[in-house]
Amino acid sequence: MFFQRRKLSLFARAGLGVVAWILLLGFWYISAVLEWLPPISLPHPVDVVKAFFRLWTENDLVTNVAVSWWRIAQAFFWSAIIAIPLGIVMASSEPVYHFVNPIAAPMRSMPVSAFLPAIIAVFGLDEKMKIAFLIVGMFFYLLAIVTEEANRVRRELIETALTLGARQRQVLWLVFCACFPSVYSSFRILYDIGWTYVILAEVVNSRKGVGYMIEAARKFLDFDRVYAGIIAIGLAAFLFRWLLKLSERWLFPWQRTTAQAAAKEA
Repeated sequence: MFFQRRKLSLFARAGLGVVAWILLLGFWYISAVLEWLPPISLPHPVDVVKAFFRLWTENDLVTNVAVSWWRIAQAFFWSAIIAIPLGIVMASSEPVYHFVNPIAAPMRSMPVSAFLPAIIAVFGLDEKMKIAFLIVGMFFYLLAIVTEEANRVRRELIETALTLGARQRQVLWLVFCACFPSVYSSFRILYDIGWTYVILAEVVNSRKGVGYMIEAARKFLDFDRVYAGIIAIGLAAFLFRWLLKLSERWLFPWQRTTAQAAAKEA
């Protein structure tokens, strides 16, 4: 069972996932019925489901999710625009790497929430603050991924290009094309990070977004809606992650074929 190399069938994987969710929801239901925790801390699952539909009909759930997603998308765009070329240059030039990495490496280890007061002081309380906060949370992670994946590009490929007379900018473009499929795979995790931090960003001076929606429910001690909002975030994040996975299969079909061939050889 452990360390087995044989891949489970789709039916087996789906079955295990369904069983896990049934056990989790069953434990939640029993805990709520037996009141192991106060109802305000752990509401009944049925009440949370009802609150979810109230969020849809009364609190404009779709618009709030769309606002949060747009904030994440903007931060993601600016992070990618800067981190991808910078990461490739860092992997291609040791002086640049040793100039940037002493700053970038500690930033990845620091809690992003610690930067919130400073970001508020610089950008104020409007939309720019939320985007800047998300960029801080996403940029340094993406920069590390791009640098690592660019370093994995085979040296023979670069040397062949140089032998054939490629210029420096052409070699950089070659490295980008070679590592981008792997970098694109990390976008799913990057979006997960965005959904994690957007809640904290939207607690401050917001009138829209899922973070604002949950915080407003908490202030009124409406924990049915709080839990419903958490579920809504999970569903939205899962949906966008699934769409990214589909786009990855469409853009880079050879990646899936290569992975299947490697699994068969193993």
